[in-house]
Amino acid sequence: MVRLLALVISIGLQIVAASIALRFMRLTKYRLSWVLLSLAFTFMAARKIIHLIELTRGQETMEMAILDEWIGAFISILIFSGVILIRELFFSLKKADIDRLRSERRVLHAIINTEENERKRFAKDLHDDLGPLLSTVKMSITALSARANDPVDKDILDNTSHVVNEAIATIKDISNTLSPHMLTNFGLESATSSFIKKAERVSKVKFSLNSNIGKLRFNSDIEAVIYRSVCELINNSLKHAEAANISVELNLHGNFIILQYNDDGKGFDASVLNTEDNMGMGLSNIHTRVKSVNGIFVLDSRNNEGMHCLIKINISD
Repeated sequence: MVRLLALVISIGLQIVAASIALRFMRLTKYRLSWVLLSLAFTFMAARKIIHLIELTRGQETMEMAILDEWIGAFISILIFSGVILIRELFFSLKKADIDRLRSERRVLHAIINTEENERKRFAKDLHDDLGPLLSTVKMSITALSARANDPVDKDILDNTSHVVNEAIATIKDISNTLSPHMLTNFGLESATSSFIKKAERVSKVKFSLNSNIGKLRFNSDIEAVIYRSVCELINNSLKHAEAANISVELNLHGNFIILQYNDDGKGFDASVLNTEDNMGMGLSNIHTRVKSVNGIFVLDSRNNEGMHCLIKINISD
């Protein structure tokens, strides 16, 4: 009775396993490895059914014993062949994962390229269209100022000229921020140094820049990613960190360009940044940009211990 119960349970479980395996064949696109394993499960269930028939009949014939042995051998062949061939399935899954990552990287790359192109277009429109208009206004005001005899009118024209000069300077700054000509014309180290000098003029923070890049040029996408990341990190430190010192190290080691950024500000609990959603817009943008060029972005910070950031990008990819 106990043996009969065990056989019934075994048959039930093996039939369920065989049916599930057969359903999975379509998901695996009928790969031979899974077909063989599914057949093995099916024959295992059939073998147990034969055992149940023999047990209920109360006798075992030589023909049924031989059949049972051959079914067992056939099952072993199916399992052995399926296990050998199933590597193909794992390779296929790995390839699909690699293709997915490549596709995701291409999408990110396209988005960031579109953003950079729009920045350049907008900067060009400001510089080429609005800039000349303001310059013309300035010339007109200067001409009027020369003819003005009333001191009040002259003061008004002088103030207006000053406002126009401020507007022209602001447009130049905005245009350069959107599409930095230093980065385009002189490279990453020069552009980074120029931005740091501007940041020093508007803050009391002491900056240091160490770099072995010099005038070396890299892929424009990589240069844009590093430069935008430095700008975003500096802006974050100036707005939130209350730092006294900021250091930027930008070096080329072999095939890798490495950015190390440190500030001695008030820091924060970096453990809350375990997901991209919690990073905030600025850090999330850095993460997305670095990811688009297959780079590594690591950020570490603790309360009252400043912030430390590492970006590492393979320039040979």
